[in-house]
Amino acid sequence: MLLPSPRPLVGAILCFCLGTSLLLAVADANVRHYDWDISYQQKSPDCFEKLAVTVNGEAPGPTIYATQGDTIVVTVHNKLETENTAIHWHGIRQIGTPWADGVAGVTQCPILPGETFTYRFVVDRAGTYMYHAHYGMQRVAGLNGMIVVSVPDGFVEPFSYDEEHTVLLEDWWHKSVYDQATGLSAKPFVFVGEPQSLLINGRGIFNCSKLVPATGTCNSSSPDCGLRSLFTVVPGKTYLLRIGSLTSLSSLSFEIEGHSMTVVEADGHYVRPFVVRNLFIYSGETYSVLVKADQDPRRNYWATSHIVGRNASTTPSGKAIVSYAGNDPRKTPPTAPTTGPPWNNTAIRVEQSRAIFAHPGYVVPAPARADRTLFLLNTQNNIDGHIKWTINGVSLHFPATPYLVSMKHGLTAAYDQRPPLDTYDLMGHDISAPAPTNGTVGSPVYRLAFDSVVDVVLQNSNMLNNKSESHPWHLHGHDFWVLGHGDGKFNPAADAWRLMDVKDPIMKNTVPLHPDGWTAIRFHANNPGVWLFHCHIEAHVFMGMGVVFEEGVERVRRLPSSIMGCGHSKGLH
Repeated sequence: MLLPSPRPLVGAILCFCLGTSLLLAVADANVRHYDWDISYQQKSPDCFEKLAVTVNGEAPGPTIYATQGDTIVVTVHNKLETENTAIHWHGIRQIGTPWADGVAGVTQCPILPGETFTYRFVVDRAGTYMYHAHYGMQRVAGLNGMIVVSVPDGFVEPFSYDEEHTVLLEDWWHKSVYDQATGLSAKPFVFVGEPQSLLINGRGIFNCSKLVPATGTCNSSSPDCGLRSLFTVVPGKTYLLRIGSLTSLSSLSFEIEGHSMTVVEADGHYVRPFVVRNLFIYSGETYSVLVKADQDPRRNYWATSHIVGRNASTTPSGKAIVSYAGNDPRKTPPTAPTTGPPWNNTAIRVEQSRAIFAHPGYVVPAPARADRTLFLLNTQNNIDGHIKWTINGVSLHFPATPYLVSMKHGLTAAYDQRPPLDTYDLMGHDISAPAPTNGTVGSPVYRLAFDSVVDVVLQNSNMLNNKSESHPWHLHGHDFWVLGHGDGKFNPAADAWRLMDVKDPIMKNTVPLHPDGWTAIRFHANNPGVWLFHCHIEAHVFMGMGVVFEEGVERVRRLPSSIMGCGHSKGLH
């Protein structure tokens, strides 16, 4: 996010340019230390008691607060006893520290039970970000939280507000992560099913009477669950809500009864402000919105999240209370909770995606053209009796040796040497039908020329059940320009112009690929390292929906030994 000229700051400011990004390193920037125990604890976030993966006993974990330019140091103690772990700092580009990205199998070996690992990185850009587990499907169990990076003193943002709050949205299952992962890998295939609850800031409500016969412990009077005041407002004041979604499956619509929301930031970049009643948000996305307390102050109002894109009629909406000062913050609003927009109205969701542009005063110009274009087709395939997701026919399988280590040290036997395909049969493939071939499982890498500009056109297609779903795609190590969203099949002859002349495209790190459509992005391959690009639905990346990019790995300085010790890197530890 490019910032306006500041008033003079105390301490020298050093400016480093990386492509179109301006990195600010303040000489007196802080180093913020965190010490985290990662452990299983019995939790009842929706009244049903189950094991959750916690940070110092909390799920979600604590919010990290920092100022642009600060160094974050997180010492992680894995106390899960029988499970590995790793933590990804979602939206932090890890410039100069690619080994701190926290993806087991890509940037590091997993943290073994009983071991301690320290992440150290700089938050180089202000905005709203998140963190979460990136080992297996561990994120489903609650290891996640938010990161808030403020602008340095002297910088003025293009909006004003009186107070800010964080809102973390999740979906929640009663089935264990182990059971879910086992089902996805089994023959016959067993899907994870729809979530039992939606959580807002780690809290939800499950109707315990639905458990017939009763299983586990479900207590509707548990202090860990039930309705909670999201925050209290003072009439006339304006509030900045930093909203993040770390759902494992669900696309959501978030709203505050009776109040409009003005969107001002997306994934750490200022946007041309626009007003919504329902904010559509996909897993891995963050938005900042302004809400003015301009309704009747004698009552409280509902804050709700609803599933969209899936007919999840068995999952109740997430609910919380926005209270006006002077009212009992626990008092239920006098109206019924909002029901949200129709779950199957794709058009209004695409409309919001197309309404997001960079703020006129903070435009990062996109390169005029790409040096290389990747056309990536996602299909669901039956490979040797296992249901997998593939990209151009390959289902991604993380190798035992992290890509970053193997590529930096020339361990060519650790991953597939045959490069993946840049394209597929664009005109011949029928996106309304299941995949015509079974595909393969592999660990190939897209080798990108350093400092090149890359376009990626993501093409959605029907699953084996002839349905098409939303897929939020997240790129590690970069922000990208969103060039466009299209309906149906991408046609180079008819649609290529959309990639050539986009005015003020927004930069993001996560973008939805809508049902029966395509999404095009552009990024600058100028961050040395190895980076994952994948669907942020936990079951989908577990089933292979992702690719790996390498760029300038020879420019990465000496790797820390702490990320090694698994696979072919055992001798390097």
